This record gives sequence, structure tokens and C-alpha cells, in this order.
Amino acid sequence: MAQPEYMRIAADLRHRITSGEYEPGDRIPTLPELCERYGVSEITVRNALQLLRNEGLVESRARAGTVVRKRPAIHRMPADRYRQTPGARATAFTRDQGIAWSEYRLDKRFERVQADAGLAALFECEVGERLLARHFVFYDNDQPTQMSTSYVRWADVADTPVADPINEPWPGGTRAQMASLGIRITAVTESFTAGMPTELEAATLRIGSGVPVLRYTRKHISDTGRVVEVAHPIVRRGDTTIVDFRIDLED
Repeated sequence: MAQPEYMRIAADLRHRITSGEYEPGDRIPTLPELCERYGVSEITVRNALQLLRNEGLVESRARAGTVVRKRPAIHRMPADRYRQTPGARATAFTRDQGIAWSEYRLDKRFERVQADAGLAALFECEVGERLLARHFVFYDNDQPTQMSTSYVRWADVADTPVADPINEPWPGGTRAQMASLGIRITAVTESFTAGMPTELEAATLRIGSGVPVLRYTRKHISDTGRVVEVAHPIVRRGDTTIVDFRIDLED
């Protein structure tokens, strides 16, 4: 089956962008110029450009037309990012992004909830257990890069600084928070999936609807084996995130 014309045009423009012919900030030829180049109607060109907008490759600017978007940096998430030096302010997020504490900003909203069946399974607790839900949007400078909802047990954090959003971002992250409560974290688990963004995820992370996202569930586990925190889900754009693992096969 022949490829639709707008997809053929989008593929050619995509190649010109990824090859560097059109660099970030460059203006894409105007609609009339593209119509003449490809011998198609204006609606066909508009459909092609919309596809590239959804992929986050181009954007429309007032008085500038359609321009190539700046490509976000690739960020690697190493397996040891949850290890920390005692007293360090850094968190897993600042390590992932390679940014200083002064470049880190956090939007936050806290609410008390009860564990539904899914959260109860993750916490290995009873349905209905009281939890504190902490909704976060993480910024690398002014760019929203990650969003998550992190749950902790209300019985652990009630009437403590951990339950007050004014104390976020917390130097050292969740592990340091739990340590302040006398809870020692000895293990972290993560489970990853990938997919297309929801409307909320695309808007929050400022990405096109055609940019895939990486979603993962994280659990912090104490030295007693009790799950004390669940982040479900953590969401990042998938096309610029690399997750690194090291598996030692011999002792």
C-alpha cells in the first residue's frame, strides 16, 4: 500500500532535521514553498507539519513560522543513582540530570488518601491504609523534566517535617527523609514500561503527543523488609532517557 503523501513529506522533513540540514532554530520553508517543492495541496503539508509537531521536532512561533525545536539533552540513569554520600544534598533526580542543587526546582501538592487495591498490593498492606500522596513536577532549571506521585505511609510521617510540603525539595531525597524518621532504607526496586503520553503528561512535560514517555514504579524498602515509599508512576520523556544497568555474573 502506498504511503500517504503527508507521511512521505513528514519523513523527508524529519530526515532533513535529524541529519542536520535544518538545525535547531532554523525556519522550515513556508507552506507555499513546501507545496511547490512536493507538488501537493496546503492541507497535505499542514498534516505533515502537524505530525512533526506531535513528535516534538518543530514548533510554530509568532512571526517566525515553523522552526526546528532545540533537541533536549540525553540523560543517563545509572543503576547506582540512589546511593548517596552522607550529608550530600543531591537526589537521584539531580544526579540523573547532572545539575546542581541551585538548578533544581520542584512543584508540589500533598494530599491524604487511602490505599486502593493497586497501591495496597505495592505496599503489601491492607486496602484502605492511610497514605500521604505527594504530587511532584521536577524542573531542570526552567524545563519540566519529570513528574511523579510518591506515596508514604501516613503512620510513618504524621506530624513530622516529611508531611509538610514546605520542606520539599528535601536534600538527599526520600532516603534522607526516611533516615530522619529512624527508618533505614536498604533496597530500591524499579519496574519500567513505555508508552505514549496522556494529555496531562504531554502538557506537564511540554512535549508533543507523539513523543513516547518512560513510566516506572519505584519502591523504597527498609531494613526490616517493609515497603515505606512507592512512587507510582514516575514519568519522563522516553526519547531522551537511557537507563543503564550493570549485572555482575561472578562474585
